Amino acid sequence: MLTALIVIFLLTYAAIALEHPIGINKSASALIGAGLLWTLYAVSTADPHLISEQLGHSLLGTAQIVFFLMGAMTIVEVIDAHNGFEVITQRIRTTRLSSLMWLIGLISFFLSALLDNLTTTIVMVSLVRKLLDKREDRILFAGMIVIAANSGGAWSPIGDVTTTMLWIGGQITPLAIVEGVLLPALVSLLVPLALCAYALRGRTVAIASAPPTTLENHTPSFERNLMFILGLGVLVAVPIFKTLTHLPPFLGILFGLGVLWLAGDLVHRDKEDAHKQRFTLVHALSKIDMGSLVFFIGILLAVATLEHTHILTSLASWLDTHVGRLDVIVLLIGIFSAIVDNVPLVAAAMGMYDLASYPPNHFLWEFLAYCAGTGGSILIIGSAAGVAAMGLEKIQFFWYVRKISGLALAGYLAGAMTYLVQYRLMH
Repeated sequence: MLTALIVIFLLTYAAIALEHPIGINKSASALIGAGLLWTLYAVSTADPHLISEQLGHSLLGTAQIVFFLMGAMTIVEVIDAHNGFEVITQRIRTTRLSSLMWLIGLISFFLSALLDNLTTTIVMVSLVRKLLDKREDRILFAGMIVIAANSGGAWSPIGDVTTTMLWIGGQITPLAIVEGVLLPALVSLLVPLALCAYALRGRTVAIASAPPTTLENHTPSFERNLMFILGLGVLVAVPIFKTLTHLPPFLGILFGLGVLWLAGDLVHRDKEDAHKQRFTLVHALSKIDMGSLVFFIGILLAVATLEHTHILTSLASWLDTHVGRLDVIVLLIGIFSAIVDNVPLVAAAMGMYDLASYPPNHFLWEFLAYCAGTGGSILIIGSAAGVAAMGLEKIQFFWYVRKISGLALAGYLAGAMTYLVQYRLMH
C-alpha cells in the first residue's frame, strides 16, 4: 500500500508541476490525487473509525486555511471594487525609470505583507500597465514585482499561503516571523532590485495614456479611502485578534469580513441596486479565485495521507541520515519550490517534522518560511505571483529565465546567507 500511495502522490505532483504543458488544471489533479489516496488508504485499512477520525482531523486543519484565504481574498476584492488601491498609486510621481523601479519594488514588498503575494502582483502589474507605455519596460517591472511580492509575503503570517499554513499550524507566531525573516526577505529583494535599477539608470519613464474616467468606474474619495483603510485594518488586526483571544485566525478574518460588509451596506444603502451591485460582498465573493481554494483543499488532503501513514516521517529520517544538515535541506526545498508549487512542499515539511521535536519558531520553521516563500521567484512558474504576472503580461518562460531568474537566485542566496548569519548572532 505504501508504495502505491507514493506512486499516486508523485503522479499527482507531476501533473500539478506540468499544468501548462499538459493542459490540465492543477486543481483537478489535486482533487483526483486526494480522492485516490484516501480511497486506497481506506480500502487497505481495516479500521473505518480510525480513517474517519484522521480524515476529520485533516479536514479541520484544511478548512481553517481555506476559510482564512477566502475571507482575505474577498476583503481585497472589496477594496479593489472601490478603487481603494488608488490611494497608493496616485502618490507615485517620478520621471526616472530607475526611481520608479525602486518605488514599485518597495511598495510591492510591503503591500504583499498586508495583502498576499498573488493579489499584490495583480494590483501592481495592473498599475504598471497604467504607468508605462513600452511593453519591454512593463514586463521587466512585472518580473521584479514577482520577486518583491514573494519576498514581502515571506515575512508576514498573512503574506503568503505557506506562511499562513505555518501560522495556523502553530509552527510560527506573527511577531517571531517578522523579527526573524524581515531582514533576509528585504535583502532578497534589494539585491536584484539594485542590480536592475542600476541597469535602468539614465532612462526616463514613457508614460502610458490614461483611460477616461466614467460614472461606472468612479468612486467618491470618502468611500475609496474608507474601504481601503478599513479593509487593510481588518487584515492587520487578525494577528492581534489571535494573540488576544487565542481563537483561530479564520474566525478573526470572517469577523472582520462581516464588519466590512456592514460598512459597505451602510455606505451604499441609499443608492440604486444596479449602481451598488458591484460594490457588494456578494459580487466580491463571485470574483475570488475559487480554483486556487479548491487546489489547496485537494493538495492538503493528499499530503495528509502521507502524514497519517508515516511516509513523511520516514522521508525526514532519510534526509537527516543522507543530507544531515537542516539548513541545507531547507535551502534545497526552497530551490525545488521554483519548479513545483510551494504549498505541497511546505505541507509535506509540516508532516515530516513534528512540533514536539521542532517547537514553534524553531530555526526550521522560520528558514522554511523564507526559503519556500522566496525560492519560487527563481522561475516564473514557481509561484502563484509568477503565474499571475505571466498571464497578465504574456511573459515567456525563457525570457524570464534570461532576464529575471539570475537576479532572483542571487537575491534568494543573499537572503538565505543573511538569515543564517543573523540566526547565529542572535542565538
